[in-house]
Amino acid sequence: MEGGWDRTRDISRRLGRGVADAGRATVRAGRATAGGGVRAGQATARGARNVGRAARRLTHANGAGRTGLGRLIELTAGHSAGDALVTVALASTVFFGVPVGEARGPVALYLVITMLPFALLAPFVGPILDRFRSGRRYVMAGTLFGRGLLCFAMAAAVGPGDLVTLFAGALGVLVLSKAYNVSRAAIMPSVLPADITLVSANARVALFSLVSAGVLVPVGAGLAAWLGSAALLRIAMVVFLLVGVFAVRLPRHVDSPDLEEEAEEGRPPRWRTLLNVGPTVAEAVWANVAIRLFSGFLLFFLLFLVQDKGVPWLSPPDPFFDVPKTIALLAAAAGLGGLVGAVVANWTRNHSPQLIVLLTLTFTGLTTIAAAVFFGLWTAVVLSVVTAFAQELGKLALDAIVQREIGEEVRSSTFGVVEALLQLAWVFGGLVGLVLSLAQNSVAGLITLAVALTAALAWLIVRRRQRIRAANRRHHADLTGRPAGPPDTRGDAMDPTKPLTNPNA
Repeated sequence: MEGGWDRTRDISRRLGRGVADAGRATVRAGRATAGGGVRAGQATARGARNVGRAARRLTHANGAGRTGLGRLIELTAGHSAGDALVTVALASTVFFGVPVGEARGPVALYLVITMLPFALLAPFVGPILDRFRSGRRYVMAGTLFGRGLLCFAMAAAVGPGDLVTLFAGALGVLVLSKAYNVSRAAIMPSVLPADITLVSANARVALFSLVSAGVLVPVGAGLAAWLGSAALLRIAMVVFLLVGVFAVRLPRHVDSPDLEEEAEEGRPPRWRTLLNVGPTVAEAVWANVAIRLFSGFLLFFLLFLVQDKGVPWLSPPDPFFDVPKTIALLAAAAGLGGLVGAVVANWTRNHSPQLIVLLTLTFTGLTTIAAAVFFGLWTAVVLSVVTAFAQELGKLALDAIVQREIGEEVRSSTFGVVEALLQLAWVFGGLVGLVLSLAQNSVAGLITLAVALTAALAWLIVRRRQRIRAANRRHHADLTGRPAGPPDTRGDAMDPTKPLTNPNA
């Protein structure tokens, strides 16, 4: 019995030592794990700081840090990040949250609701922004703060499914986003360094905006799946509020002094329309309208066509590319096209923006004709890349033309008209694409748009040749002293009260 107790005590001591050793090993492992976690966190923080420093060097290169262009690039990247989060949040609630057959109604309603305010507010947004030239920083900050409050309201409407509030909030976010873009484009010449052209500066802003949005879209999709759309909208609210504070810290020279010349001359403020922006700006606007109309058409046409499985590569019973993979591939192609467009715009530098606009329209039309003839998955991908590329490059060239040709006192008004017209073209194209997708005939839709793009390009080329011939006749008349017929009264792009001085621009 005594030997049994001895063996029991010995086994107990050994068991206790084993438990103690296991505990010490666990503590050491915990310390090692904690140390590894701390080291991993420190490495992540160092990587984030290095990425931030590299981004700062890129945004502040070529004198952009001295003039304020670098801060404007960073501000616009934050603005695009917030817009991307809102888009992802609304996509799962308004658009993809309902079946395909039921989605057409809400989407069409949203497009119509989007179009009406731009048609009604276009004559007023630009002049209002021109009136606040001395406080453009605060106008830009106000658009960001307003979007933050709208995100808070939309987050509260997600739970009960209040579509009216969601539509109204989405519309308000869109209008304020366009107002920010108008203000940002209007101040670009005031922050332009001497070594950078307008096209390159606009391209740099667009490039960082696209990268920011491209990074935030998958992050927002993951957060929406994990936390829900309401939480994602609240995160977007915080982003907008923080970026709004950053907008107030822009350099003071972006606020131009109010000009009193019109009050002194007793003339009322000028209202910008496409009839008095001059032929150079009007030509670039109409080319971008054609591209934007096609972009809206292609988005909704292909999206609903794919979801209805009305494309040839989804016809087999077990296709490799199903509906989600096809939509993801087309979306990635569009994102790649936008990035390439911004890079090419930065590379073009001093090349003529007018020529760039016409070449983008030509390239889009030729690609559409080829896609209609050889329609398939990869031609649809190429068409998505080309459309996004042409839209980005054409818009950047148009911004440079307006910034160069239009005086500061009416620049915001001009950009307001341009942004409204481009938005209306995109909405109209989206409605056409939505209707034509019901026929589930991809070739007929693409042929229709190819004819429209070709007609628009031919009309612009004919108008340009007429303008060049008229300028040559006037030049010949000046040399010979003979009359050259009635003068061109369409007006100069800088001032609608002055004659055109360079119609060949």
